[in-house]
Order: sequence, then structure tokens, then C-alpha cells
Amino acid sequence: MAYGAVIFDLDGTLLDTLEDISSSANSALCRLGFPVHERQAYRRFIGDGVETLAARILPDGHRDAATVARVVASIDTEYGRHWADNTRPYDGIPELLQELTARGMKMAVLSNKPDDSAKLTVSRLLPHWRFELVMGARPGVPLKPDPAGALEIAERLDLPPGEFLYLGDTGTDMKTAAGAGMFPVGALWGFRSAEELLAGGAKALLSHPADLLKIL
Repeated sequence: MAYGAVIFDLDGTLLDTLEDISSSANSALCRLGFPVHERQAYRRFIGDGVETLAARILPDGHRDAATVARVVASIDTEYGRHWADNTRPYDGIPELLQELTARGMKMAVLSNKPDDSAKLTVSRLLPHWRFELVMGARPGVPLKPDPAGALEIAERLDLPPGEFLYLGDTGTDMKTAAGAGMFPVGALWGFRSAEELLAGGAKALLSHPADLLKIL
């Protein structure tokens, strides 16, 4: 199959955001009087949008809509101050993006991060490469694993979905790719396990970003 474009997930795929997200979320919990979590626990919490993150980190019995909304607002404030403290591209990502650019491959980002945050993060931390589109969570567009965002990217890039590789690190990403008719590729350097990626429909698993070039 000749692929003409790659869609990347952002957190856990292009960028290691674990420390900044976990510390911001824990600060929000602390401020509101709730217990915090170990950083590694956030590997299970991240990936399905900030509202889901807030619900997952709250204790049982405190996941009502009002409390979740308070935690979301507090996370937004903390993360807005600290999102770039420790976040960096994973080893091998700059080289992969450079090679894909040299090959003329179209690239896009699809994230469940809020849209403004996704665009800011990519522009500041991945400034040397051209992404045709960077799309985060937007009102009226369902979050991944709904394939709507991926299909919108395909339409706007004027390429059939079958010509897209989709690289992500969660089962949510793999389900998004499969639902859109794209080729789902799992990133093992991210936040979730090989078992989750395969259960979500991954057709290939990569140990290092450069391994993507072998599929192309």
C-alpha cells in the first residue's frame, strides 16, 4: 500500500507530556482537597480528554458533574502555567519528522487535548516541521475514538482514508484509525501497553519512531 499521509496523536506519541500533565492535575487535586496520584498512574488516565481525566483522578463518590467541572477548571489553570516545563519530543521523533518531510509526506496531528492547547503545543515544541492540520478537541466534534476528526483531516487533505497511516499510543487511537479506515500503528514508547494497542486494533507496533519508515 502506498501511503500519502500520516496522522499523529500528540501526548504520548510525539511529545512526552506525562510529567507536566500529572503535576498539573495533582496540583489541581491538592488545591481542592483531594488525594493525588503517582506520576505513572497518569499513563492510565490520559488520552480521552480533560473531562475524562478529571473524572478518572477523582475519588469514588466525588465524580458528580459539578466537582468534575471544578477539577477541569483547576487543571486548565495549572497546565496553562506549566505545560512546557518538562514536555519534550520523544527521542527519535525529530529525526522521523525530518525524514517524512524530506519524502514529501503530508503530516497532521489529531489530539483529544483542547484545540487551542494542541495548536500552541505543536507550534512551540515542534516548530521546524510543517503539519498540514493540527486538530484538538472542539465544540460539536466528538472526541476520539469517534473517527470524525480523522475523516475530516482526510477530506481536507483530499486523500482517501486508506492512504493514511495513523500513529498513536492508546487503544483510543487505534479504534479511531480503524473506524476511519486508516492503518493503525501503535507507539510502544507512549503511555499504554502493547496489549491495549492490539486490542484496539493495531496492525503494527513500533518500538522506536524510526520503525515507521519500514512500513512506508
